[in-house]
Amino acid sequence: MPEDPMRTFTAFAGLRRLASGRLIDVALAAKARAAEDGDPILTFDDRSGAVIDLDLRGTEADITARLVKLTNAGDATSTVERRPDPDGAPRNRGRPKLGVVAREVTLLPRQWEWLASQPGGASQALRRLVDEARRTDGGQSRIKAAREAAYRFLSALAGDLPGFEDVIRALFAGDAEGFAGRMTAWPPDIRDYALKLAALT
Repeated sequence: MPEDPMRTFTAFAGLRRLASGRLIDVALAAKARAAEDGDPILTFDDRSGAVIDLDLRGTEADITARLVKLTNAGDATSTVERRPDPDGAPRNRGRPKLGVVAREVTLLPRQWEWLASQPGGASQALRRLVDEARRTDGGQSRIKAAREAAYRFLSALAGDLPGFEDVIRALFAGDAEGFAGRMTAWPPDIRDYALKLAALT
């Protein structure tokens, strides 16, 4: 997984938080802890709550090299010949890199026709439609994503804790007080991270 410098991760050793921060820092902390004892270590993406599979084989240098290689692969630019900017900095030919990601979109012929007739073409029309939908959904997509992130984390690490089902029901009901209250007896690191992911408080 290429490392996004703005993306953060959290590792747990058993039911205790081990480290949080950039992926490389969390991976090295997990490697050091794995050498100390046999506690299972799980690393979570702070954005999605998903478990991240880290390859902790070899030395710290090996782990760092693998993660740097993945990071560089994510940052790799086109092999198109570069020409210098007037200020001397190299620049790619064509349109500036905007972080656009190409993926397949499947639509009916009438929908393609409508998109093609829009100013700027299909891609620009789709971007406008998506931005408008994001503005008008009242934050519901963000709330749903936060709840799903908390659910992924809790399912992976807290499924055997007492009252798990009640906690999940409160989470999806949007009951912030009930969600926090039902985790009172749980390990504090689990509770605090779940509350952070769920963003109900």
